[in-house]
Amino acid sequence: MHEARRTFLLDAARLTAAAGTGLGFTASAGAAGSSYPFSLGVASGSPLPNAVILWTRILSDPLDAASAPPLALTVRWEVAEDEAFRKIAAKGSATASPALAHSVHVDATGLKPDRWYWYRFMLGDAVSPVGRTRTAPAMDIMPTRLKLAVASCQHWEFGHYAAHRHIAQAAPDLVAFLGDYIYEWGPYQLRHPPRAVRSHESFTLADYRARYAQYKSDPDLQAAHRAAPWIVTWDDHEVANDYAGDVDERLAPDFAARRAAAYQAFYEHMPLRLPAPRSFGALRMFQRHDWGRLARFHLLDSRQYRSPLACSKPGRGGSNVVLARACAELRDPRRTMLGLEQEAWLAQGLSSSRARWNILAQQTLMAQSSGVPVRSPDDGRFWTDGWDGYPAARRRLLDTLATSRARNPLVLSGDVHTFYAAELRRDVARPVSKTNPIVAAEFCGTSVTSSSRPQARTAENVERNSHILYGRSDRRGYMLIDLTPAASTAQFMALDDVRDACTAQSVLDAFRVDAGVARVRGA
Repeated sequence: MHEARRTFLLDAARLTAAAGTGLGFTASAGAAGSSYPFSLGVASGSPLPNAVILWTRILSDPLDAASAPPLALTVRWEVAEDEAFRKIAAKGSATASPALAHSVHVDATGLKPDRWYWYRFMLGDAVSPVGRTRTAPAMDIMPTRLKLAVASCQHWEFGHYAAHRHIAQAAPDLVAFLGDYIYEWGPYQLRHPPRAVRSHESFTLADYRARYAQYKSDPDLQAAHRAAPWIVTWDDHEVANDYAGDVDERLAPDFAARRAAAYQAFYEHMPLRLPAPRSFGALRMFQRHDWGRLARFHLLDSRQYRSPLACSKPGRGGSNVVLARACAELRDPRRTMLGLEQEAWLAQGLSSSRARWNILAQQTLMAQSSGVPVRSPDDGRFWTDGWDGYPAARRRLLDTLATSRARNPLVLSGDVHTFYAAELRRDVARPVSKTNPIVAAEFCGTSVTSSSRPQARTAENVERNSHILYGRSDRRGYMLIDLTPAASTAQFMALDDVRDACTAQSVLDAFRVDAGVARVRGA
């Protein structure tokens, strides 16, 4: 691990807690000392018109996740209508249990719709940083605007979290995080012959808890959590690279236990509106989030229920790159990405939606992305871990979008560490027509830090796939989505240098989708 960077981040977080930030908070006199219990910050999420989830975890030393005492602790919390906490809207206490790593999930209810609040936790004399959160608009209201930040893929060792600093400064109404919040392994180590090998991989609950504590010690990530409520889903690296359902790359017979440990650690560290289950072997992550009548978010889980990856290498699970005509599994109509229950849930949520925009917030690029030209249904070279590995499931989803008559579908994606703008139609081998319309627009964000392939290869890929209108893999960053009743505008926000903690950012490009017209055009 990068010890100098780790120490810098920890010191910065503690100094920030002691001194305050632009969002404002108070801390106890001992906040900068080693006994300060809120070293991982605070967060909020899953907003409703009258409630929001508040989160923290009691841990004095994020670099020693096992240092907390094996005792249940009583944590006090407050929600206020003002930053100075003069007008308290709700308050109470919650138990931080060692069984859940002393994490706290508070469902703060009785709040007013469509307004900002401030919140904090207290333990003894220690006061947490103050977070800013907001409730969703009432269900029958048409908001004039939603400012949404979208991020994914933040490998600790590959750069600084400056993207989160810029997200906090942008002051969004809501943040959507689309997976790979942590990576289950640490830095690369080089072997001979020169080959990158993963090290410090997580397998146990203690391993995953330590990884989350490391990531959450970052002051920029903490700032983004304090700035607005989050909605979150996971991808593969919260558990293991390229896992599918109950199968991992190693074909490990004990993978179910590893997955359950990873799911528990995810629950412990996210502001989720989910009761603690009796067993973490399964955790229902797919949820709906309504923003008045402006937007309905269909937050998907494309990992837990998917069929095993097609045509993996002999003796292995995980992804492969295959020619479509050489992999019969790709054409199996029974294969699923979401599972039958989630497919039915999505269909019901789309058909019942009254929202102006129906946003599918999910993990990976949905647009077909072939490594060779596609002139017939049997053509194509595809990476099997994405939607290209599940073409029948993708076709069912696109058919559902079309037949549901849900207004203005918009797909938001991550995972592939590349900015993409695309138009989704049922059959990419045929041109757009009345019988083969554009079903939805897609905006895919790059990674916060994780590396990607050379831009020259991405440019070639855009040339081969005419429905992909734009692609940039050479920059790290996030997306800012400006949503109004009339249009959705996506800005691709790119960092100048992900290795520089103080890096500036710029708008790499921007695209717009008008309500009632699925086509993507320059903004």
